[in-house]
Amino acid sequence: MIDIVATFITFFAVVDPIGTVPVFIAVTSQYDEKAKRRIALVATLVAAGILLFFVVAGELILTVMSIPLPAFQIAGGIVLFLFALTMIFGESKPDEEIRLVDDQHETAIFPLAVPSIAGPGAMLAAVLLTENSRYSISEQAQTFLVLLAVLIVAYVLMLMSNRINKAIGRSGASVVSRVMGLILASVAMANLLAGIKSYFGMA
Repeated sequence: MIDIVATFITFFAVVDPIGTVPVFIAVTSQYDEKAKRRIALVATLVAAGILLFFVVAGELILTVMSIPLPAFQIAGGIVLFLFALTMIFGESKPDEEIRLVDDQHETAIFPLAVPSIAGPGAMLAAVLLTENSRYSISEQAQTFLVLLAVLIVAYVLMLMSNRINKAIGRSGASVVSRVMGLILASVAMANLLAGIKSYFGMA
């Protein structure tokens, strides 16, 4: 049995559903409510499909490339930590991804589904939290269900985006994003230390 609360918090930190709200508002500002609901659904389904791919095939790809999982865990921990630092000290998630929209006039799939929902941090977490050597198939299925719960939260928040934006604004979303960055930094260090311990065979 996995630690559902810890897994949920980890995925909530890397997906950052609250930080997705300003991005969603920016990319859907010219659409009516019906179109917004459809865009939110498509973005969530696309993100779920991408993350499911990493849950199922992420470790297999590493095996084919002869990359030991502890090495990936160490690298993933470092990348997640750097990603967390950008959330804390750099541009917040909503600010950075809204700028992508303003600059490139892309569709809702980019940057909404990728990288706002299914970003690099979420992809890495999906692989690290479903290691075959540490988790059974049933536990991996539980992890993916927890991930789906986070994606459902993101979907619901996108549907409620106008009310949330009025309540906390972009500044509020930026604060939440930075707090999530701090939590993610802690998770990244835990993964890094676990990878080092596993790689060097420490007791």
